[in-house]
Amino acid sequence: MSDEPSTLQRPHANHVDGDKATRPFCSLYKRRIFQAEHELYAGTFAVDFAVDAHDEQDETLPHRTAYYSDEEFESLGSSDTKPMLVVLHGLSGGSHEVYLRHTIAPLLGEGGWDVCVVNSRGCAMSKITTGVLYNARATWDVRQVVKWMKKTYPNRPLFGLGFSLGANMLTNYCGEEGSGCLLKAAVVCSNPWNLEVSNKFLQSTYIGKELYLRYMGSTMKQLIENHKKEITEYTDLDVKAIENVTYLHEFDREIQCATWGYPTEDAYYRDASSSDAILAIRIPFFAYHATDDPIAVKEAIPYLEFRQNPNTMLVTTSLGGHLCWFEAGGTRWHARAVPNLLNFMAFKTDLDTLDPSKEPEAAKSAAGGCTYTPMRRKLFMTGHGI
Repeated sequence: MSDEPSTLQRPHANHVDGDKATRPFCSLYKRRIFQAEHELYAGTFAVDFAVDAHDEQDETLPHRTAYYSDEEFESLGSSDTKPMLVVLHGLSGGSHEVYLRHTIAPLLGEGGWDVCVVNSRGCAMSKITTGVLYNARATWDVRQVVKWMKKTYPNRPLFGLGFSLGANMLTNYCGEEGSGCLLKAAVVCSNPWNLEVSNKFLQSTYIGKELYLRYMGSTMKQLIENHKKEITEYTDLDVKAIENVTYLHEFDREIQCATWGYPTEDAYYRDASSSDAILAIRIPFFAYHATDDPIAVKEAIPYLEFRQNPNTMLVTTSLGGHLCWFEAGGTRWHARAVPNLLNFMAFKTDLDTLDPSKEPEAAKSAAGGCTYTPMRRKLFMTGHGI
């Protein structure tokens, strides 16, 4: 037997070689551009709806994706009770990502679900139309989509699924909504949780800094390059400074600090982290995390917060890397585990009993009259009350 470890045993190979080691799955989407309803977060964003089939192809969009016609989109809506899944992707990805497509594949068609992916602004070949971009606590677009879903499909149970940075966003969204959350349940995979801890850990190792932070920095730089004209037109960002960054934390310094007013990237990481949001979640919430994840490191996992909140469940595995969980033959463990869980919640649970829980009395009035509010942010964003 060779002494060379298998891909399953190497978290770095697990992540870097991820797409190459996985069999492709053919998923088809129809895209709709939504206009942001909140004036503070003005702009547009793209939502991709998984569809059974179409033979259209638009060269301005990712492969197997085409726009809905106005007539097609206006025909959407139903009074049925089919479960609906709203998905958020990773850092600079989109609906085309392999880890995402493999996870939703068992749910589509005969699986009995409808699925849509909310693409972060500028991602997945979508356009930027204002100076409002996205960050790790950008919950405004998914909030609008969930409300639209509830209005368009009033009887459908809504569920959420987030990956990596999208997992952080979804966790923050569930915490912000609290007992008013419109989702029946949510699942997150490979959430970085405490962004400051994860970032400092990555900076402390050669592989973390020179492989992961450098790679993620380059993908975000490319995203800005793809929208250079719009960035120059709609923002005051220093494009030349952005072109000179190497690592993700340098990118966040030039983009997130300048855009949102954070004094340092560490201040942004602390404010946008989702670890405290666990305490405010009032719906069934499930998290999958590999403790060998080289990006969303185990040191950032909020174990104590999960233990405090009976609405939440954390599942950790010793292997899996970052959004990988490869099995023999190229399949992925999480692409079975997540659909199985969602199917159980949608089809084998009395959904009428899944109303969000109320705020616990202990959180309302602690000793001495003090109150801990996990979703109180240092950067106040008008319109969310946080």
